[in-house]
Amino acid sequence: MQKPSVSKSRKWLPAALPVMLCLCVLGSILMAAILSSNIFYSQLLFRSTTSVASVSRGQLILPHSLLNQIADLQSQVGVLLEQLHGASAESKALTTFADQLLHIATSLDKFAEALSDFYDSSSSGTNEVSSVDEDFSDPDESEINQGSDTHSFNSGELHNFTALKPNRLIGKKNFLGVEAISLTVGLLCVNMASNVNRFMGYKIYRMCPDDWDIAQKLMISGCDPLPRRRCFSKTPPRYSKPLPINSSLWSQPADTNIMWSHYKCKDYSCLVSNGTIGKRGFFKCSNCFDLSKRGWEIPTNESTSAEFTIDEVLRLKPGEIRIGLDFSPTTGTFAALMKERNVTIASATLNLGAPFNEVIALRGLLPLYLSIGSRLPFFDNTLDIVHSTLFLDGWMGIDLLQFVLHDWDRVLRPKGLLWVDRFFCKRDELKMYLDEFSRLHYKMLLWRVVPKTDKLEDESFFSAVLEKPLRS
Repeated sequence: MQKPSVSKSRKWLPAALPVMLCLCVLGSILMAAILSSNIFYSQLLFRSTTSVASVSRGQLILPHSLLNQIADLQSQVGVLLEQLHGASAESKALTTFADQLLHIATSLDKFAEALSDFYDSSSSGTNEVSSVDEDFSDPDESEINQGSDTHSFNSGELHNFTALKPNRLIGKKNFLGVEAISLTVGLLCVNMASNVNRFMGYKIYRMCPDDWDIAQKLMISGCDPLPRRRCFSKTPPRYSKPLPINSSLWSQPADTNIMWSHYKCKDYSCLVSNGTIGKRGFFKCSNCFDLSKRGWEIPTNESTSAEFTIDEVLRLKPGEIRIGLDFSPTTGTFAALMKERNVTIASATLNLGAPFNEVIALRGLLPLYLSIGSRLPFFDNTLDIVHSTLFLDGWMGIDLLQFVLHDWDRVLRPKGLLWVDRFFCKRDELKMYLDEFSRLHYKMLLWRVVPKTDKLEDESFFSAVLEKPLRS
């Protein structure tokens, strides 16, 4: 009874297969035509970056992988038609054919999404993005903390930025081994969509809004990295030639070389005057802008000082410390002192109410504008030393501390030094933090714990120089 049905299926399947294929392809094309132009981005997936048709200067480009899938499908159909004349054609061949149809339909659906993006960005106008008020509001706390699944980015320039950037020769891999480049945006930017839209509201090849302070707030809130922009940054209108390196390390920079618009202080004297204490707009590093070595004249009494001298630390590894990182609220004084000892230090800091990065650069040192949430831009096992002062302390939760310490461990070379300078916390929390440092299994070279006496609270300082072990 089963033989006639098998024979009958073999008769109609070859004729029906082209019809099935056409219906699936036509269905996908219809889906492309009726897709809505309002695109919403998921919090877990900012934008699809694989097998999506990209848009470049108003030209739609099919990805090379889609062409390969079509060619594979054609081959599978040919093989299928041959196998249908055989004895065992139904099971495996039909399953393979169904899988291939599913792949091609999925690719066409993704292409439809990219097509919808293209019409959105075209209607908004690439070169005529409306400018916005430069006095941006802070990111709304409700916007930062809300956990809705999707958020809408309606900036045409943001769509242009996030679109896949194919190589000039379509389908050919570049020296990086990829056919296209995906530009990156921080995951939590989806929680601040309206502020990111405003940040990207500018006219290309025109002057950027003077909004670095808003960009920094977005970075601190987790929207990091920010999207790149195609506008020109403003410069100080009366910028003068910087001082030569032999005098710039310890000389006060010219006021004209700093843009003061977003700082409470409007000149350098305000940053160092005793009369402006409490009114400068920053507090974490109150004496940072006093460009002298006095802050490093450390008492020798180990019972009262939590600090080690630079020479004391360098003697632990004579001739081995050459490059490193200082992750602190700083104007580069540690890096300047190390430079005098032929050690190159990058200073990682934000502009926390004052021009920290500008002053580091004007001293002839290397500023690294980096938020606490960012992965360090160094390769594994490359730095000789990582130093931090007035940054790691009792405000940090244990989870955050663990991620920070392990990233520092990643970039330190074997036998490199981790110098924790004046970590402070409440005395009853000290063991909790010390346990986290001990979990790194570093060798303790220098260690000191002293009471913190500048406040009435029961707090302690501890400083340590630790050596990273060899690991196999």
